Amino acid sequence: MKLRVRLLAAVVVLVVCAFDSRVARVVLTQDRPAAAPEVLDARAVFTDVFPPEEFAARRARVMEQIGDAVAILQGTPERPGEQPFRQNNNFFYLTGVELPRALAVVDGRAKRTTLYLQPRDPRRERMYGPLLFPGDEAARITGIEAVAVRDQFQKALAAFARERRTIYTLFRPEVLGSASSSDTSAFAATTANDPWDGRPSREAAFLQKLHTLAPQCEVRALDPILDRLRFIKSPREIAVLREAARVGGEGIMQAMREARPGMFEYELQAAADYVFRKHGAYGPAFFGLVASGQNTVYSHYHKGTARLADGDWVQMDYGPDYKYYVTDITRVFPANGKFSPFQREFYTVYLRLYQSVLGSVRPHVPARDVIKDAVVKMDQVLASFTFTNAKIKQAATAFVERYRAQAGSQRAGLGHTIGMEVHDVGGAPALEPGEVLTIEPAMSIPEDRVSMRLEDSFVITENGCEILTGFVPIEPDAIEKLMAESRQPARSGTKR
Repeated sequence: MKLRVRLLAAVVVLVVCAFDSRVARVVLTQDRPAAAPEVLDARAVFTDVFPPEEFAARRARVMEQIGDAVAILQGTPERPGEQPFRQNNNFFYLTGVELPRALAVVDGRAKRTTLYLQPRDPRRERMYGPLLFPGDEAARITGIEAVAVRDQFQKALAAFARERRTIYTLFRPEVLGSASSSDTSAFAATTANDPWDGRPSREAAFLQKLHTLAPQCEVRALDPILDRLRFIKSPREIAVLREAARVGGEGIMQAMREARPGMFEYELQAAADYVFRKHGAYGPAFFGLVASGQNTVYSHYHKGTARLADGDWVQMDYGPDYKYYVTDITRVFPANGKFSPFQREFYTVYLRLYQSVLGSVRPHVPARDVIKDAVVKMDQVLASFTFTNAKIKQAATAFVERYRAQAGSQRAGLGHTIGMEVHDVGGAPALEPGEVLTIEPAMSIPEDRVSMRLEDSFVITENGCEILTGFVPIEPDAIEKLMAESRQPARSGTKR
C-alpha cells in the first residue's frame, strides 16, 4: 500500500513539473518578440490594387510639378476602436501604404521619396499578422527609396528649414471613403466655427506644426497638383473602376431580383451590401439611396424605413468602395416586378431622353456642345413619342427645356466625376479621354410627388465613351425579365 502511495506521489510530481514547464514555455513565448521573417510576403503587407511602379510614376509626376520643393503628406491615424483601417485617398494614391500615422516626403530636388513608419511593434504583429516596418525590406516591397522610423521625420524637417525649401502639403481634410472632399471640407469648416467645438482639422493642425518648426519655409497647397493628377485615370485605374462598376451593378441587380411589395427599403440595400462584401469591397461608397413611392422626390433620401407597396416604383442609387475606387449607378424598377401603364410611359420617355444625352458624349468638346447635340435628339424623341398622359408630356417637355437652357451656358455640366471619391476631384473645360463621370438628370411631376432619375458611370475614350455600368438592365422589358428570375413569397421584415 505504501509503495502504491509513493508511486502515485511520484507521478503527481512529474505531471505538475511537466505542466509548470509547459506554462513557463507559453509565458516565455508570449513575452518574447516574434521573430521577423527574413523575407516578407509582399501580398500580406502591401496593397494588391496596383504594382509599386504605378505609385512610383505618380510620385515622379509630383516631383515634376514641385521642382526644387518637397511635398509632405501624412497618412491617417488608426481607428478609435475595433474598426478596419482604411488609408486616406491622397496618401494611398501616392504610396499604396496602408499603415496608420505614416508620413511621406517626396523630394523634388533629390528625386526620391522617404516613407516614415512607426517602429516595429511585435505585439501588433502577434495580433494582426505581418506588418511593414522601417528598413530595406519595406523599401523593396513598396518601391519607395527609403523607409525610416517616424521619429526621424523632425530631423528631416529641420534640414528643409535650414535650406529654406518650399514645402507642399495638403490643406483640405482627408477623405477616408463614403465621402468626397467637399463633404470633409464642409464638416471641418462647420466644426471649426462651432462655438461649442472649434477644433481645427488634422490638416490645419499639421500646417501649424510646419509653420512652427520650419518658419523659414514657404508652405503651399499640394491639393491642386494631386487633383489634376487624379482627374485623368490611368489604364490600371480604369480597370479597377471597371471592376467596381461590375460589383456595383451586380449589387443593384440582386436588389432587383429580391424586391417585392411588403419588404422594407433597407432590405434592398442589404441585398446589395452582401454582393459588395462578397466581391471584396471595403464597404459602400456612400449611403444607400433606396427610395420607393413618394420618397423618390428626395434626391438624397436614405432613411430606408418605408415598406414597398404594390404599385410603387423603387429608385436605387448605390455603389461600392472597391479597392479605393468607387462606382455610382441608379436604376428604377417596379416593386411588384411589372411596370403599370403609367409607369411604363413615364419611364420610357425619360429613358429615351436620358439616352439622348449619354449617346451624345464625345471627347475633346465642352459639356455644352454635348448638350446641344443631345437637345436635337431630345426634340426628335418628343416629336415621335406617343403620349397618353398630359402630365407626363409636360414633365418631359420641361426636362428638355432645362437642357436647352444649358446649351448656351458657359457653365453647362453633364454630371459629376468619379474615381477615388463619388464626387471626385479635378475638372477640365472639355471632356478628355481618361475622365470618368456620371450623369443623373431627374424628371418629375412635382405636384404629384413623382420623380425619376437614372445614372451610369462611364469613361471618356478617344471614340466616345465606355459605359461601365451599361450591363445592368435599363429597358423596361429587360428589367421585368430580370425581376422574374426569383419571385419568391414576400419576406417579413422587422422595422427598426
